[in-house]
Amino acid sequence: MKAAVLQGNGRSVLETRDAAAPGPGEVLLQLEGCGVCASTLPAWQGRPWFEYPLEAGSPGHEPWGRIVECGEGVTRLAPGDRVTGLSYRAYAEYDLALADQVVKLPDHLDDRPFPGEALACGMNVFDRAAIERDMPVAVVGAGFIGGMVVQNAAAAGAAVTAFSQREWSLTRAREQGAVAARPIDEIGGTDESWPCVVECTGTQAGLDAASKLVGIRGRLVVAGYHQEGKRQVDMQEWNWKGIDVINAHERDPQRYVAGMRAAIEAIEQKRIDPWPLFTHSLPLTDIDRAFKLMEQRPDGFTKAVLCL
Repeated sequence: MKAAVLQGNGRSVLETRDAAAPGPGEVLLQLEGCGVCASTLPAWQGRPWFEYPLEAGSPGHEPWGRIVECGEGVTRLAPGDRVTGLSYRAYAEYDLALADQVVKLPDHLDDRPFPGEALACGMNVFDRAAIERDMPVAVVGAGFIGGMVVQNAAAAGAAVTAFSQREWSLTRAREQGAVAARPIDEIGGTDESWPCVVECTGTQAGLDAASKLVGIRGRLVVAGYHQEGKRQVDMQEWNWKGIDVINAHERDPQRYVAGMRAAIEAIEQKRIDPWPLFTHSLPLTDIDRAFKLMEQRPDGFTKAVLCL
């Protein structure tokens, strides 16, 4: 199989490796594609806490494809099943996954990319945010996760205001159901507040902005992935407001599986339409371009997927 190997200098190489055979409780996936997650950008750019080159196919973790072989003890899945799930070397043509960490996709989605882990993240953030009908909600950062939250919240009947640095993202947020969409720069000059604020930037500036927007006894939901060192918060402001702070990240694989199933249900009930969020589809040979797009975030970009 072909697999991308990240070198840690904004460059990857494609190498030929043997595809592994599935062990007990595992399935071998012939991948149709894998989403490119913002959390993997530092691994591509190069950081001292990684050891390079990375393992072949790593850290691709948003796969979908078809099962080609089942390991011992796997009974509820069969070769030919089209699935999404959790695997961790999915910048490749094949990868292994635990059978209890994959979800079979309905036939009507056969022609659709389906990076299940990414969709599960969006669904799980919405679940943790506990958004209700008629609730005013602010979403800070209108990228992929922000777009998922906007769509889910709007479908639930909430009044969503989206904040972003990019005008293009603000336009897209309005199309996804936000009642208002405003530049993040406006936050410093406003005394407005929201009972629920979802931070989706993963940056210090985004966390600061979201903290300012949350109201007295409000809820601050941290959905952004903060991995570039420590963060600072204004504890006096947090104390004064008496806010609830929720870290909306999951690490239990079964929570991801539940999120994937929730995404399928939300799509079938037409509560969300994630396909416009996958703005760029590239072959595995163009993986470096996918990362560059994520790094530069030009107008028209939300999320890239690699399709094999």
